[in-house]
Amino acid sequence: MEIVKKILLPMMKRLYFAAGMLFLSLNVFSQIEPPWIQDTSFVRELYIIRNKFKSLSFTGYLQIEYQHAASPGIECYNGGNFQPSSDSRFMIRRGRFRLDYEGKTREGFNSYYFALQYDGTEKGVNIRDMFGRIYENKWNYFVITTGMFNRPFGYELNYSSSLRESPERGRMSQILMKTERDLGVMLSFEPQDQTSKIYPLKLDAGIFNGQGLSGSCEFDSFKDFIARALLRRIKLNNSTYISGGVSYLDGGFINKSGIFYRTIRDSNGKFTFQRDSSWLNIGEKSPRKYYGADLQIIFDNPFGRTELRGELITGIQSATYSTSVTPGALPLNSARQYDSIFVRNFSGGYFYFIHTFGVKHQLVLKYDWYDPNSRAGKTEITEPGNFGPADIRFDTWGAGYIWHLNDNLKIMLYYEHPVNEKTNIPGFTEDIRDDTITARLQFRF
Repeated sequence: MEIVKKILLPMMKRLYFAAGMLFLSLNVFSQIEPPWIQDTSFVRELYIIRNKFKSLSFTGYLQIEYQHAASPGIECYNGGNFQPSSDSRFMIRRGRFRLDYEGKTREGFNSYYFALQYDGTEKGVNIRDMFGRIYENKWNYFVITTGMFNRPFGYELNYSSSLRESPERGRMSQILMKTERDLGVMLSFEPQDQTSKIYPLKLDAGIFNGQGLSGSCEFDSFKDFIARALLRRIKLNNSTYISGGVSYLDGGFINKSGIFYRTIRDSNGKFTFQRDSSWLNIGEKSPRKYYGADLQIIFDNPFGRTELRGELITGIQSATYSTSVTPGALPLNSARQYDSIFVRNFSGGYFYFIHTFGVKHQLVLKYDWYDPNSRAGKTEITEPGNFGPADIRFDTWGAGYIWHLNDNLKIMLYYEHPVNEKTNIPGFTEDIRDDTITARLQFRF
């Protein structure tokens, strides 16, 4: 009997507790959506588990996929580059677990909000979100957000990976804002009363470190200012909905090398990179300025629901000779010295066509492009002009099918065909064989 009391009874208590938690996870569900994300597809909002005070919730999802590439070792924006000898792979693309805690006023308006999210894959575990929000409750108009959270720029950057109809964000989004989150503070005009005439209007303005999750810490004193004006989804008529916004970013990072390269016209009227190596450049800002606009339109029709989605971004990007990706740390060259900074005018964007039919099935067509140096044409991109692979334009065509087996399980099949400019740069005189096929299974709760 003593053995039963000391060993079996405690074990039985633990089993009862675990069974109770499992029961809750399977039966006590309600649906929420992160405050700054609007689901513009038919997909239902993520299920959550709430405690008896209806303030604590847990959500999560797991994406397991198989990919096949047209050739081994390709550079890939669908989950990272392939290894030199590999043209196929299994991978855990995302394994997310998120905790949300919220407080509300007696009238039902948000008062405060806290979120913590982790991402685990076969490569390790990292944080994704860690932020808090404080709501103003006199007029219920204003919100302050601080911590690690999504940059308030554009639509695709803020659209949840669990809901997105393509495996990844476009090449442009991944290059300009590698890892879409950053550490900072943001003030928002975000009316909570849905009966108010100004409810559809939302304004965000924030200051951020700049390197986001791609770097271990802030490495200079320059900050990014990001602002966005958004019209939340409104109903135009019985079958048409529309939403959209405009975005702006003004930021940059320190130039420790003192060397800038900028695109100018030479005496022959062609564009080339000109070197500026003045010592006065040391410590100057390497500029980043982005201007964006996005629009989403939904049509309900006899054949289901059709959505058109588009976004355009243009501006100035600073990086290095070898890449146009926003650096997460001070750029160093192969000699471990501070690298020269290349300032480029860029343009990019994407368009989605999404049709939902039979409630559970979706067909997706996507086109996106990123031109890292919009001033120089393909015939001008040569090594004598100091151009390299980082200046080459890519146009990417994609098509996919999504089957939602139920509210917690979906299958995605997606084909992607990138097309690069044919230039005089070695390795890019012809189109690279870098197509990919992705088969993904997603679980969520």
